[in-house]
Amino acid sequence: MSERIENVIIVGSGPAGYTAALYTARANLEPLVIEGFAWGGLLQQTTDVENFPGFPEGIMGPEMMQRFRDQAERFGARLETDDATRLELSPDAGLHKVWVGDELHVARTVILAMGAQHRKLGVAGEAELSGRGVSYCATCDAAFFRDAPTIIVGGGDSAMEEAMFLSKFASRVAIVHRRDDFRASKIMLERAREIPNIDWVTPYVVEEFAPGTDGSLSLARLRNTSDAGELELEIAGAFIAVGHEPQSQLVVGQVETDPAGYVLTQGRSTLTNVPGVFAAGDLVDHTYRQAITAAGSGCQAALDAEWYLRDTPLPIERPEHAIASSGDVASAAAS
Repeated sequence: MSERIENVIIVGSGPAGYTAALYTARANLEPLVIEGFAWGGLLQQTTDVENFPGFPEGIMGPEMMQRFRDQAERFGARLETDDATRLELSPDAGLHKVWVGDELHVARTVILAMGAQHRKLGVAGEAELSGRGVSYCATCDAAFFRDAPTIIVGGGDSAMEEAMFLSKFASRVAIVHRRDDFRASKIMLERAREIPNIDWVTPYVVEEFAPGTDGSLSLARLRNTSDAGELELEIAGAFIAVGHEPQSQLVVGQVETDPAGYVLTQGRSTLTNVPGVFAAGDLVDHTYRQAITAAGSGCQAALDAEWYLRDTPLPIERPEHAIASSGDVASAAAS
């Protein structure tokens, strides 16, 4: 195990995790970031990012995440490119434990920034055409499909919001849903139905996405859920809006979550119900889910952690082997 008590351990990366790392590093808290093998979050799967302030010409998602990462590291964040495998959070302001495989790290505060993943359809061609016509965020990518035929897959409020936004750019937007009725609220359905270039394709499911000669998406093959009839739509873009899955598996049962698995925080803060544990980014946000909002909440989590450390004495308890506090030079004594 590590021979120190960390001030801050950040579990996860992406805009929230790296912003939290930047702020805690600049506060001389020497954060340890368990960034994961798939560091950078969902932006690693994104091509052009044109809606993040400060990049008037746009920037590729992976390049943006590399810049976030480099900036945090420049100020002293320590990055471990591995996945956290287990967390043991102290419910009474004690020390929190984070395992990476067999390696144990102990910290006074933990910032949870594991994010969320887009729920996939799991159909042929989806993974291969992701970023080449298949997208999971109309707000991010709609402008790339100006005057082009597109589809939205889903039936909830998020699907309606995506379709209405996309309709401002695309020539046609076909909403593909497996049932004739929708989970979306009445008001959202009414708004979507009033838009002339939105079509309704029900009850169908996507069976396959197929590329054209240039390797980008050109066709969606659909199946009717009532009579098994087939339908082919020539499209340039497909937006999957069937929900997100918060990556909260490591902490379910230790911190409060909502029925969907999103970590609950107190008021407008990033405080969870466990003292010294904070949560930020898409792990807590099922409404906005933007890089800029995730980065903002990462800043909040860092400040909340800094204030907690300022106001909370170092716990008397020690792990199995007594550990020197982060930054201390005293030798660890056996427990």
